[in-house]
Amino acid sequence: MAESKKVPRQAMPEQAPEDRAHNFEEVPHGYSIETAMLEAGRCLQCKKPRCVEGCPVQNDIPGFVGLVKEGKFIEAAHKLKETNSLPAVCGRVCPQEEQCEKVCILGVKGEPVAIGRLERFVADYERLNSEMEVPELPPATGKKVAIVGAGPAGLTVAGDLIKLGHAVTIFEALHEPGGVLTYGIPEFRLPKAIVKSEVDFLKKLGVTFVMDFVVGRNSTVPELMEDEGYDAVFVGSGAGLPSFMNIPGENLVGVYSANEYLTRSNLMKAYLFPRYDTPPIKRERVVVVGGGNVAMDSARTALRLGADVTIVYRRAKEQMPARAEEVHHAGEEGVKFQMLTAPIRVHGDARHRVTEIECLRMELGEPDASGRRRPVEVPGSEFRIPADTVIIAIGNKPNPLIPQTMEGLETSKWGTIVVNPDTMETSVRGVFAAGDIVSGAATVISAMGQGRIAAASIHRFLGGEDPPTAS
Repeated sequence: MAESKKVPRQAMPEQAPEDRAHNFEEVPHGYSIETAMLEAGRCLQCKKPRCVEGCPVQNDIPGFVGLVKEGKFIEAAHKLKETNSLPAVCGRVCPQEEQCEKVCILGVKGEPVAIGRLERFVADYERLNSEMEVPELPPATGKKVAIVGAGPAGLTVAGDLIKLGHAVTIFEALHEPGGVLTYGIPEFRLPKAIVKSEVDFLKKLGVTFVMDFVVGRNSTVPELMEDEGYDAVFVGSGAGLPSFMNIPGENLVGVYSANEYLTRSNLMKAYLFPRYDTPPIKRERVVVVGGGNVAMDSARTALRLGADVTIVYRRAKEQMPARAEEVHHAGEEGVKFQMLTAPIRVHGDARHRVTEIECLRMELGEPDASGRRRPVEVPGSEFRIPADTVIIAIGNKPNPLIPQTMEGLETSKWGTIVVNPDTMETSVRGVFAAGDIVSGAATVISAMGQGRIAAASIHRFLGGEDPPTAS
């Protein structure tokens, strides 16, 4: 333990702020072999590893980290893939600081092992230095499973079930798989090539992808089961319905949901501007409303497209739900912050185009139900911020299409699908659900964790034995 403490946590090399503010290349460069092995050597190899308990997909963290320490990088990647079909993604976007690293014993009196950075390292090493090895699959069970949505939950379920011998088909409404990984997270945080690589691995395993297929329109879930012969259906359609503030002026030209803004940027390749001219992305003065990761993604995207960007948030900076790293990066790159500020109106010109956003100053009052101090309006504090674009990033609601086209499917008052949390079973026999359609907008890794529970339940439903757990 003493030896591990002597080695400091290894910093992640990254682009300088003045450079990355003008390109869409990935910000962190990743660990070198030497740095990864040095960081892995800090792990205490606890007999009762808290980090595994803190991981929603139950990765064998001491196992793969120990292999990195020994220089067995491909083996480490294989160890990760026993429980995680998307390690290169998770190593980049998973909030490790609130999960596995938060409970690392080294973090009690120092800094935890950089588990996320090591996960990224081994996944990238395998992708760049070897053919992604397809594990030996069991004999086919003859059972067919339809998966609705090619996002993190759906991809996770597909990866687990295909390895158990079931035939798996993913139906995706968009023309590229990945869900929020593809259309929601910017290139500089999660390169499209990484997502494609993870998807290609699932294809090698035998997962079938059907794109441009809207379940609820092209076919309903009951039709997939009754007419197409699927033995079970997993619903991972996400939370793609944007929320707005319902203030005057939100219908003006130049007001976008973060969902639309990021989708335009990602799927219409605004990040390759000017090779791809994606109207109406490029603007001069952008105001982003919100304090989560999506707000940071929107702001940093607009900045890279040449805009002067201000984030408006009604609480204090330390209360922002975004990852601290993302807030830090945004500030370094030149994004401005207006804290304790609440929008009350969007103003426009004679052509109904955005010109300003009017706001009120706030102050922190008593704690609310979330435990955070509630923002209270300061009377007479109105002021305006010039803007030609306003991006609303205050959350998304579940996609209502599938619940609307499934008789007997129980939903909550928020529109989420109600499931048994121990099995992810819905009120309709043979139908399971997980991810944002169940929990509301949440993290990639939480969707994947729910997906693993759903996959195990589907396997049992189909008549198989309980899937093996990671050792």
